Amino acid sequence: MWAGYNAFYGATVPAEATEATWRRILDPGSCLFARLAERNGAVVGFACAVLHPGTWSVEPVCYLEDLFVDPGARGAGVGGALIRDLADLGRTCGWKRLYWHTRADNKAARRLYDHFTVADGFVRYTLVLR
Repeated sequence: MWAGYNAFYGATVPAEATEATWRRILDPGSCLFARLAERNGAVVGFACAVLHPGTWSVEPVCYLEDLFVDPGARGAGVGGALIRDLADLGRTCGWKRLYWHTRADNKAARRLYDHFTVADGFVRYTLVLR
C-alpha cells in the first residue's frame, strides 16, 4: 500500500526513508503515528500523522501527512472513516486541530475533504534543502 501511495503521487521515496518512517511509526515515543483501516482482516487504508506543538495554541495540533485507500476499497467510506478516527482521537486527547493538504487537482480527495471542512485558502511552498 505504501508503494501504491507513492506511485499515486509520482513520488520516489528512498528505501532508507521508508524504513525510517515505519520504524518511527512503530516507536511509541515518536510523534509520527499511523492508523489503519481493515476490512475482512485485510488492511485497506492508512493514515500517517504527526502530532506536534503549535504556535497558535497551547494544545498540540495534528498534521495528517499521508492518507491512502486501496483502489479496490475506494468509494466505501474508508477514507472518511480514517479522518473521523483521527478527529475522534484528537477530541479525546485534547488536540487543538487536525489539518492536511492535497493537490489542487485531486478532485476525488477534495470531494471527501469538503465533507469535513472547507479549504482554508493557504498555499503550500516547499523548499528542498537536501
